[in-house]
Amino acid sequence: MIFQRIRDLREDADLTQAVLSKQLNISQRAYSHYENGTRDIPTSILISLADYYNVSIDYLLGRSNHKEFLP
Repeated sequence: MIFQRIRDLREDADLTQAVLSKQLNISQRAYSHYENGTRDIPTSILISLADYYNVSIDYLLGRSNHKEFLP
């Protein structure tokens, strides 16, 4: 689920993998592996993605369907 969610967020923001990977300071190839599910996403990248898209990590991990942070 996480892999589809990060792809959907990127596409909804009209970003390419190259642009987003540059924002995350990683290679486009590494980011592609995360989206395809061939590599686990490091915690630091999960945090960066959640911050970038202003969503909760629970949303990224599929533990919640609410994008926003809930108290």
